[in-house]
Amino acid sequence: MASLSERCADCVVRDASLCASLRDDELSALSGIGRARSVVKGQVVVWEGDPTICANLVSGVLKLSSSAADGREQIVGLLFPGDFVGQPFAEESSLTVTAVGDADLCVYPREAFETVVDDHPRLERMLLRRTMASLDEARARMVALGLKSALEKVAAFLVDMGERAAGPLAPGRPCRFDLPLSRAQMADVLGLTIETVSRQMTVLKASGLIALSGHRTVTIHDPARLPGFSSN
Repeated sequence: MASLSERCADCVVRDASLCASLRDDELSALSGIGRARSVVKGQVVVWEGDPTICANLVSGVLKLSSSAADGREQIVGLLFPGDFVGQPFAEESSLTVTAVGDADLCVYPREAFETVVDDHPRLERMLLRRTMASLDEARARMVALGLKSALEKVAAFLVDMGERAAGPLAPGRPCRFDLPLSRAQMADVLGLTIETVSRQMTVLKASGLIALSGHRTVTIHDPARLPGFSSN
């Protein structure tokens, strides 16, 4: 097995993760405590109420969910390669984190991670900025759920997933990607029924804005048209 320092040098998400702006001394401190962990589709990374973890997601997609009073799962977010996993300085996880598909993480023992953060104030500031950005994203999602139509919600979700998979979308350039979620999971995230999600996908396809292949492969023909269409 390669040493962690070698994995850091070859890490495909180093430029997109918390490590992106670290100085050599900061990266070395994290490298010394990080451990590679692989999980398979459907495996729980951490349960709600269990001791929280600290990790960078290297590959794959994770879903964040909470349990309703009646036991139902509510998906509240998704994590993609480069995202930070866990809640530093919290004793317990407020969410369940589950692998949507096979995934790889670089995991840091929480107490050791907190010590490194305490010893490197700049790292603490960077972590705070990422946390605030996540909160802003969550607030924007709640606003979207309250103000957008079903078609707008589905269109915006497809744009978000396309950008997550392929980077910023360019006008006139088709984008093809695999959805990480099933229709039922999309409905959960968007606050819609499965039937409504399926109908809106059909509308977008019939309008010539997207193509569907198999259960999860989507092609956005012209990304610039999709957001505009969804605002009509």
